[in-house]
Amino acid sequence: MIPAIFGLSGLTLTADERAFFRDSDPAGYILFGRNVENREQVRRLTDELRSLDGRETLPILIDQEGGRVARMKSPEWPNFPSGAAFDDLYERAPASAIEAARLNAMALAAMLSEVGINVDCLPLLDVRQPGASDIIGDRALGSEPMRVAALGRAILSGLQDGGVVGIVKHIPGHGRALLDSHKELPVVDALDRDLQTDLAPFAALRDAAMAMTCHVVFTAWDAERPATLSPIIIDSVIRQRIGFHGLLMSDDLDMEALSGDVPSRAAAAVAAGCDIALNCWGKMDDMIGIANSLDPISTVSRARLEGAMDRISGHGDDRPFATLVDQRDALLAIA
Repeated sequence: MIPAIFGLSGLTLTADERAFFRDSDPAGYILFGRNVENREQVRRLTDELRSLDGRETLPILIDQEGGRVARMKSPEWPNFPSGAAFDDLYERAPASAIEAARLNAMALAAMLSEVGINVDCLPLLDVRQPGASDIIGDRALGSEPMRVAALGRAILSGLQDGGVVGIVKHIPGHGRALLDSHKELPVVDALDRDLQTDLAPFAALRDAAMAMTCHVVFTAWDAERPATLSPIIIDSVIRQRIGFHGLLMSDDLDMEALSGDVPSRAAAAVAAGCDIALNCWGKMDDMIGIANSLDPISTVSRARLEGAMDRISGHGDDRPFATLVDQRDALLAIA
């Protein structure tokens, strides 16, 4: 197995993808809008991905946050609220907001599990800051760290209850970035003492199974490299200061915040301390280059991966999807 998660080019596997994935044995896969059309098609696709190496616990990821970030769209699948909806409710009724976030995550998990998806890139623990890029914006769970942590924990719990692993992101925090890291490299010049606000939700949820890095430079910690590529930030800040010891994956390595070719980015991310290099776009040349640039997954990283996926075994809340949505909406109506 190589420490990479790959994307796919379309609704079905091509012959080249099928052969390459069998040979390279990536740690998992991620689906995007180009890979999802309807329930039957997605289920066939996820079943085929699992058949390639026989792993029942093969991670199959998706970015299904709600709001503006949703790969599975209506009319085939229902719309879900953004993080801001739970932040708004928290102003009036904190306990109701926490329960609404949990029910929402359970409904998401039910929708994903039905089609064989078992990892959601959610929750965002980025603390929203005034004047920052709106790439986070209403996706955030708020601007108060402990509120973000409380809602984030409810989301992780709800996903797990529904048989899906959540990924906390974007560690150690994208909330201050003035630029969109999909397009440019953000540089955050905040002092170390101010960055404690950004770290706090991640520290509170340090026991999460998986986390995703951000492509952001924090000059207080490493003025030369973004977090994804910084052994200083990954070791000293993420692993030691935050205390996160779960599976750490990079954000998408195709994003324009990073320089150099994609295989070099993948090698640098793993060398810096990421357990997994995430490459989303299903470009065969890049994926082949990544496979050639990476050694087999380390014993430690493999154990973290297996430990993360083991968390979804034995889930047991079988409330119908419609019931979960109705209960969530009744709580959201309070706001």
